[in-house]
Amino acid sequence: GRYRGMDLEIHKDTVDNHYTIFSLWDTFRATHPLFTIIDQKRTNSFIRTLLRQYQQGGKLPIWELAANYTNCMIGYHSIPVIVDAYAKGIRDYDIDMALEAMVYSASLDTEGLEYYKEKGFIAASDEPESVSKTLEYAYDDWCIAIMADSLNQSQTADQFYKRAQYYKNLYDPETGFLRAKVNNRWFGPFLAEEVNFNYTEANAWQYSLFVPQDIEGHIALMGGKENYSKHLDQMFSANSSTSGREQVDITGLIGQYAHGNEPSHHMAYLYNYVNEPWKTQERVRQIMEEQYQNAPDGLSGNEDCGQMSSWFVLSAMGFYSVTPGLDYYTIGTPLFDNLSLMLENGNTFQITANNLSPINKYIQSATLNGKAFDQTFLMHQDIMNGGELVFEMGYKEKQWGLNSQPPSSIKDNKIVPVPYFEAISETFTDSLLVAIASPVEGTIRYTIDGSEPNTSSPIYENQLVVTSDILINSKLYVGEQSSATISSPFFKIDGSRTISIESDYANQYSAAGDKTLIDHLRGSGSYRTGRWQGYREDVKATVDLGSEKTINLLSIGFLQDIKSWIFYPNSVRFSVSSDGVNYKEVADIKNDFPDNEYGSFHKDFSTQLNGVKAKYIRVEATNYGLCPQWHLGAGGKTWLFTDEIIIE
Repeated sequence: GRYRGMDLEIHKDTVDNHYTIFSLWDTFRATHPLFTIIDQKRTNSFIRTLLRQYQQGGKLPIWELAANYTNCMIGYHSIPVIVDAYAKGIRDYDIDMALEAMVYSASLDTEGLEYYKEKGFIAASDEPESVSKTLEYAYDDWCIAIMADSLNQSQTADQFYKRAQYYKNLYDPETGFLRAKVNNRWFGPFLAEEVNFNYTEANAWQYSLFVPQDIEGHIALMGGKENYSKHLDQMFSANSSTSGREQVDITGLIGQYAHGNEPSHHMAYLYNYVNEPWKTQERVRQIMEEQYQNAPDGLSGNEDCGQMSSWFVLSAMGFYSVTPGLDYYTIGTPLFDNLSLMLENGNTFQITANNLSPINKYIQSATLNGKAFDQTFLMHQDIMNGGELVFEMGYKEKQWGLNSQPPSSIKDNKIVPVPYFEAISETFTDSLLVAIASPVEGTIRYTIDGSEPNTSSPIYENQLVVTSDILINSKLYVGEQSSATISSPFFKIDGSRTISIESDYANQYSAAGDKTLIDHLRGSGSYRTGRWQGYREDVKATVDLGSEKTINLLSIGFLQDIKSWIFYPNSVRFSVSSDGVNYKEVADIKNDFPDNEYGSFHKDFSTQLNGVKAKYIRVEATNYGLCPQWHLGAGGKTWLFTDEIIIE
């Protein structure tokens, strides 16, 4: 009865069990929904544990381990665990405290939430993994909304129904993907298969279909069921190669579907939502057969506290929890001729698959308790009531459930997504063309005098020609509704300077491309917020000032974050030239910062000059080399992250 609480004090409870190791980001998807069927008593105890952790530690856990808030993953997925149980009638805990804990945890200003609440999305320049965090917060917020709704807390419900639609603010209609933004422009260059800092253990393919709370709304945003189905088809048939960062979690690939990691787990079932259930049946069977083997290495990815196995257990029964928080399961295809669920309430629910075989994977017809059953979702209560679900299996496609679509939509408190800017940069030398676009049809209004756009503001019709520093505010109107306001500054800079880079920077850490180092925009404290340029070699670049000038100071900024294999350069050399051929070294600056200090640091390597005249400035930074023996990545190639060459 003794346990260590989130306050790190020893507590005693001889009445209730207290649990630990809630991975949540993994297990909210299938493990906890499976428990709502086979282990309801312990589910109640799990939730009481989560609420004690809230009381003792100050918030609901995100990834709890041995009474510690590890915070090693994203979202606040204690919430769907609670709400899924609540929606299914599992309620032996303090319900009012549960709602209080959920609202409080979603109101903090951590992990990008401050930007999410202010803007309606997280920008790549604000917070790493911005797309994934926005999407998972939106789903969790929907969970809060439906629970508040059921408790007649209408003000709270309204607030969180709106937040649940913030995914719309990251939809790019040109590519059909959910993408990162910088300065209200799309982060680029964009490669859907690229694994970068905008997504959590994934790429755009593996996150752009995570809208389980409003699948109907997402389908509409993507232009309808045909487009949505085509996107699914392309994902499963795409080349399985990824680019960008090496990510060991991305395994079990079928096209760009990655069954070895959690963000993909619901996707094979999404064909049901576009009235193509036979495609769900085909893909689910493929995954069960190819991604699971009876062997020591029989899982295609990390088990993650039961999530991989739970996906299989649910799917083998013939259904899956696409949207935890709704009281139904989406039908797939059964793997066994017969199975029985012996429920805690004393009832038995039996699932029978007649004529099942390796080729007979398609449902031809079905009955539930002797009555025709042709819907592609199964209510939780139907399982709890006991009875029998019978599938007649065959090899023919398009035989069953074609007119059924599982419900998943947000009907009330609809929001208008924000518009976005299209421009090659936020800095320019002579003039800049700025376009304003939106993910849905409507009227875009804007201002350039700092005021808030309203119905009297100019209507955007043609590209804006910008010739001086400017702040553009914009808002989208659809009928009588309007979006939030977006604001973007654009700055005029010295156009006489050009740069030539002889080294290769990584595409996923390209920032603004070649001109990043002279665009007058500085990187923040995190390498994953889109301003820093990343290299795995020495950096060599030459700046042409346009004409010979008197130089008093030279400087270049670097970042160090050794946990991420990013080290300061061993040295930085500056050389100057008047003709671009003959160079004179004017400084060789050795790094004097410790190479074993954990944390994120940035530093300018600078030298003062006494009126040296030059037209060309060459910068050479020497890569640290390989990670030292004491480092977790011992022997691995290190990174150089740099931003902004300063010349005064």
